[in-house]
Amino acid sequence: MRIVSGMYKGRIFSPPKSIKARPTTDIAKEGLFNILSNSYDFDRIAILDIFSGTGSISFEFASRGCQSIHLVEMNHSHFNFIRSVIKELNLDQITPIRHDAYKFLKNCRIQFDIIFADPPYEFKGIETIPDLVFQNTLLKDNGLLIIEHSKRTDLSKLNNYKETRNYGNVHFSFFKL
Repeated sequence: MRIVSGMYKGRIFSPPKSIKARPTTDIAKEGLFNILSNSYDFDRIAILDIFSGTGSISFEFASRGCQSIHLVEMNHSHFNFIRSVIKELNLDQITPIRHDAYKFLKNCRIQFDIIFADPPYEFKGIETIPDLVFQNTLLKDNGLLIIEHSKRTDLSKLNNYKETRNYGNVHFSFFKL
């Protein structure tokens, strides 16, 4: 896992073998952040990263100057790895939360500029994430929900869908009010 840009550009972290997460590829991260950097001033936005896995996306946002990042991961091994990287890089702008992503979305009372969701590719219920986000008003005005998924998943018929971008096997679907 590598941070592709920002103040920690080039830093490499090796998750332990107990981590079964599939980190977002460098090419996909570069493409995603190129899109986002045209619309957002990273040091002024609040991020929610759910199904965080290795924390790769949160570390990328932190490296690019984001000062408010909430990261949600349920798996104990993954969460411990994330906390070790946060500690190593002294990333006090990341608030790690060990919790079920769905329960977090149902009970959260904070609004975010960007919500990034990267559930396992064969995850049952991925299509319910947008409704949870929009029904609970978790995005600020002009906020964006991004769901990472495989090419076998089609989210284009869901409410508030805007577009999908693909980078090899990695697909990002964007949702906005």
